[in-house]
Amino acid sequence: MNIEHITKKLSESHGWQAKYREIMLLGKQLPTLPDALKVDSAIVSGCDSKVWLYLDLDESAQQLVLIADSDTRIVKGLLAIIIAAYAGKTPEQASQFNAYELFESLGLIAHLSPSRGNGIRAIVEQIQVQAEILK
Repeated sequence: MNIEHITKKLSESHGWQAKYREIMLLGKQLPTLPDALKVDSAIVSGCDSKVWLYLDLDESAQQLVLIADSDTRIVKGLLAIIIAAYAGKTPEQASQFNAYELFESLGLIAHLSPSRGNGIRAIVEQIQVQAEILK
């Protein structure tokens, strides 16, 4: 999934229902993590939904590799956007990039419950912390 394509689709979607539908479609495209990877140590704290997040470094390309999953469909769609936003970034770039601001610029945060917005913020913070460690 390409972040430019995603942001274009979301920007062209008129109204929350159309954006919501796009987010749900993105969630369907996100691969489900195998149960063996759905362990407590991978859960992002600060999310009401369960979110499992893994971040690693592709040594040959010096780019981050993210995989994630959630137990709710809407969060899976939001994770797809986050993963696309960080795709191809170096740890340095990721530690300074804030996908939460991308969500705000797309008008998504205004339509999410406060707990979902806080969950997005927690996911982004965890990515930034882990990227900092991988530098």
